[in-house]
Amino acid sequence: MLAIIGGSSLLGSTIFEEWEEEILETPYGEVSLKRSNDLIFLQRHGSEFLPPHRINHRANIWALKKKGAKRIVAINSTGSLKESLRPGTFLIPHDFFCPWVIPTLFDRECRFFVPRMDEELMELIYRIGKDSGIDVKKGGIYIQTLGPRFETVAEIDFFKNIGDVVGMTLASEATLALECEISYASLCSIDNYCHGIGEGRLKIEGVQEFQRMNLLSIEKFLKTLIERERR
Repeated sequence: MLAIIGGSSLLGSTIFEEWEEEILETPYGEVSLKRSNDLIFLQRHGSEFLPPHRINHRANIWALKKKGAKRIVAINSTGSLKESLRPGTFLIPHDFFCPWVIPTLFDRECRFFVPRMDEELMELIYRIGKDSGIDVKKGGIYIQTLGPRFETVAEIDFFKNIGDVVGMTLASEATLALECEISYASLCSIDNYCHGIGEGRLKIEGVQEFQRMNLLSIEKFLKTLIERERR
């Protein structure tokens, strides 16, 4: 079973409005899902749009595991650390970096594993992205920060030597998914240049404008993905 996780870029979308809603109780809290045959959609921010530092990742991933999800395709909003990665384009990360605390389902035991993004899912996302006509690059490093604030110029000056895009959710989701033995890969929507990258100042209004523009491409991608999964 495939699960799709959406974020802030999909808040204005109607693509899942006809799907059946289901409320699931988990050991970590209540989760709202949408189902359509063997597909699941989960809005990571919930119905009340929780800010990124308050997202209940453990409840979200536990719920997907409970419903039988074997693969996750996530849509993540990001900022670009490279001038060559323009807002309005997309990136499929092959790795992630997060030196801060990441949630786990195993607070009382040691369960070690090697973190990874799923290569088959990455290739699937790339092919569908190309077929959908979106400007997508396969490979790159996602850096997760804490949020909800954006990063300082000094922080970005450090991060740009390590990664390609910055966001606030992927590392937590991917880690928990792997703990649940669920394959995980992401299509990152690049909605802005990070603070200090490129010309001009980072403005929230500019981020929101590119999110609205990128929504059309994301919906094209998702419609193609859903159609293929239903064949």
